[in-house]
Amino acid sequence: MDRRDHRALAGLPVTRWLTEAVPRGRVAAFRTLVYLFVAADLVVFTPWVRTRVDVPGDLYQPLLIGRLLPLPTPTPTLVAAIFWTLLPLALLAATGRAPRLLGWTVFALYFEWMIIAMSYGKVDHDRIGFLVALAALPTAGRARHGDPTRTEAGGWALRVTQLAVICTYFLAAWAKLRFGGLDWATGSVLARAIIRRGTDFADLIAQVPYLLLVAQFGILAFEFLSPVVFLLPERWRLATVGFFYSFHLVTIATITISFAPHLVAMTSFLPLERVRPVVWARRLVTRRRHGAAPSGRAPDDDVPGVAPPLAGPAPAVGPATP
Repeated sequence: MDRRDHRALAGLPVTRWLTEAVPRGRVAAFRTLVYLFVAADLVVFTPWVRTRVDVPGDLYQPLLIGRLLPLPTPTPTLVAAIFWTLLPLALLAATGRAPRLLGWTVFALYFEWMIIAMSYGKVDHDRIGFLVALAALPTAGRARHGDPTRTEAGGWALRVTQLAVICTYFLAAWAKLRFGGLDWATGSVLARAIIRRGTDFADLIAQVPYLLLVAQFGILAFEFLSPVVFLLPERWRLATVGFFYSFHLVTIATITISFAPHLVAMTSFLPLERVRPVVWARRLVTRRRHGAAPSGRAPDDDVPGVAPPLAGPAPAVGPATP
């Protein structure tokens, strides 16, 4: 393929859409969030992976990718090495240093961590988008928080993550119909889930006639229509992503399923460059040092008839000196 072919390919609408430039600050914020979650996942959400080594080795049935590579049967030494190597590297990668070297290393180690976790009979589909984010972020290059310059490489990393997030929804609906048929929507799927792991809030909902059936049809419709999010203007797209988050909030409140890694990957839709916690903290400290009022406003701010204090010496009065 010569240079003209590359230019022609780059000019295709689908290529421009896949590589739509985004602020580098957005990539930096997304990168920090993703790698911090890797560390949190090791110690909060999936620490039970370390107990897998107590299970007899013949119960380890690796996923297809684990058989193709092939990967070794987990041992206490292997799992401990992955844990204690991945934890500090993820925290270091969250700073944005050596994005390619640390990014690929964290992806490889976390990928093996997930293969170990999911090779004992249960596979969680909430990890797809997150794994794609880990694989794509090393290709985005360097990015600093607050940097407004735009990057196509970063845009591609976020776009493929978005596609994986939406595929998670769409393929989940397809699997429901493939294996359960219409019985999934007309049966007692949510009722059984509430009986197994429901909350008091879920018990209240279950008492409303036909509400669970309506919810099952609604879930199928929502998941099948989720790709429409890419066709919406930005304002409505963000509102739709907000609906996605509200759906998971209800899921947590009713049957205590969190989809935490999926929710992190879904932040790829959001203008994360506007979230600047470090800057906000600095402003708060500065206000307190300058005697800010308890409400967070300087004592004389916006008070009619009171001039704000001058910073530095008063200007000289009289004609300007050449």
